[in-house]
Amino acid sequence: MELNQPKKSDSFGRKEGTDTKPTSNTEALGEKIREDVDGAEGKKNEEEQNQLEVVPDPHCDLENVSDCIDKFLSSLSTKKDDDDKENDVIPVDIPHELLEKFSDLVEAKLSKPEVDSSFLAAVSRLSKLTKWLRDLKPEESHPSLLINRIGGIHERAISFLEEEFRLLLEDSRIGESDEKGKQDHHVQTELSESIGDHEADFPGYSDDVVSSLNNVAKEMIFGGYESECCQVYAVARSNAFEESLQKLGFENHSIDDIHKMHWEALEREIAIWIEAFKKCTTVYFSGEKALAESVFSNHPSLSDSLFSNLTRGILIQLLNFVEAVAMTKQRSAEKLFKFLDMYETLRDVVPAMDLFKNECGNELKNEATTAQCRLGEAAILMFTDLENSIKADTGKTPVPGGAVHPLTRYTMNYLKYACEYKDTLEQVFREHSRLERADSTSRPSRDETKSFDDHNESEPQTPFSLQLMRVMELLDSNLETKAKIYKDVGLSNIFMMNNGRYILQKIKGSTEIHDLMGDTWSRKRSSDLRQYHKNYQRETWSKLVGCLSNEGLNVNGKVVRPVLKERFKSFNQMFDEIHKTQSTWVVSDEQLQSELRVSISAVVIPAYRSFLGRFSQYFHTGRQTEKYVKYQPEDIETSIDELFDGNPTPRRRP
Repeated sequence: MELNQPKKSDSFGRKEGTDTKPTSNTEALGEKIREDVDGAEGKKNEEEQNQLEVVPDPHCDLENVSDCIDKFLSSLSTKKDDDDKENDVIPVDIPHELLEKFSDLVEAKLSKPEVDSSFLAAVSRLSKLTKWLRDLKPEESHPSLLINRIGGIHERAISFLEEEFRLLLEDSRIGESDEKGKQDHHVQTELSESIGDHEADFPGYSDDVVSSLNNVAKEMIFGGYESECCQVYAVARSNAFEESLQKLGFENHSIDDIHKMHWEALEREIAIWIEAFKKCTTVYFSGEKALAESVFSNHPSLSDSLFSNLTRGILIQLLNFVEAVAMTKQRSAEKLFKFLDMYETLRDVVPAMDLFKNECGNELKNEATTAQCRLGEAAILMFTDLENSIKADTGKTPVPGGAVHPLTRYTMNYLKYACEYKDTLEQVFREHSRLERADSTSRPSRDETKSFDDHNESEPQTPFSLQLMRVMELLDSNLETKAKIYKDVGLSNIFMMNNGRYILQKIKGSTEIHDLMGDTWSRKRSSDLRQYHKNYQRETWSKLVGCLSNEGLNVNGKVVRPVLKERFKSFNQMFDEIHKTQSTWVVSDEQLQSELRVSISAVVIPAYRSFLGRFSQYFHTGRQTEKYVKYQPEDIETSIDELFDGNPTPRRRP
């Protein structure tokens, strides 16, 4: 924007028609300064001064007049230093024509202003003049209209600077116009890339713009408009920050809105909050601090105050979201992990916030610590909800085939996932569990803790590991109760083996859980599984093998054929029943399934082969043999391999 040329009719000179040769404008103004402030011989009286009239001079422009203004201001400064320091006012004559001319030229520039160095210099001179004129002694020769005029021009110039300051802050961010123009949803990818660039360059002003902001702010503050300058800056940067948060998807929801949200919606909001909090504390705040320090480089206290106030408002807004989430009633166990994500974000980010080194910074860190504590307390309550869900699972319907119970799967998968947050949960239970009520039943009792220690004498116990063992104890107790629902003792043992093996495999497959539970606990679990296996063998196959006993078959050295027939008949009948029943039982763990089949074969087949070898000869070849010797050892082995598939249809060889 180009400036208007100064008015030519306002140049200083001699009255037209006099005999004196006109001097140049600069010389005339210089002479006037010397007459007014350098002690020229006597003051000219008012009539002599009124005889001086202006003569057009093409060289009388703003630059020349400004030089004279600078000399005048310099002389005022010198006079002030020499004057009585206790005297607040300065008696001095005002160069009326000089100030009138300067006012005219500045007004001309204001008609088509451009914030360049000359304009800023003019505003600076106006500020100085306004200040000095207020300090002068009120003498009759001082024209109040001129003083008021200069004050009005100064106010208009500052108002223009204020608007320019606002426009620079609002409309000069790099790529801002491009981002505002993208309205269609199908350009989401391009918008995301634009946002990414915006974050990398936050707050997004070029060096030239920052320099201009600095120059304008300096002149506004020097001119006595500090509060207006700070207000414009604070509002513009606050709006810009809100826009940045909106681009990340973060909205300032009320507590009621958050409490009314369905979990799926709240889960999305939490993920957005985590991203926004990290961006603010690691990218945006540091960029904002650098901007404030650059714009208000001459006023560090102002930059600190503006930065602190802005970021405090944003942080409080973000922390209010945490408080609202921590107070929500949606605290079921499966929602724990999003709470832990928020907890980790605060834990990891807040200590690194070294941008706040004043009282405001301490306040913000205290607020963040309080929010973190609220999340920790909520996380403990949510984890203990797992205990409550185990206790509450009292269903009387047995799982078909003795398979792994859904409660076991849920609990172990939950614990496996929870132990991925092991370090965080250790911290949560160490630092926040003491806040629970002393009569809470969710914590292990002293006797229970002692029993845990007995199982892990050489392994250190932590609050979270004790909590984990508490959950495992509750799960074991629940499973033992469910096992009693089965009428078949063998199936009850299969159920305990299935669930026990599933638990053990999950623990072995997770280093975190294994480290927390310890080797001693795992060895005890393996021992329990072996005992269930023995119980199953005794209840099922030991009875079958009892049919192959030699006792009572020999009388006086002779085989009693009716007893032998009954033995084979009993064996065939019992084996058929076992096969029919246990082929519907389920052992999904292939290793356990193989171990069971191998152990059964090792007990039954050798005994059957031996019995068959000794007594099959006592049957007549033909139909009698087929009637009583129903199976060959190979048939028994094939039938055993059909067990635990959950398939009721036999697949024996013909």
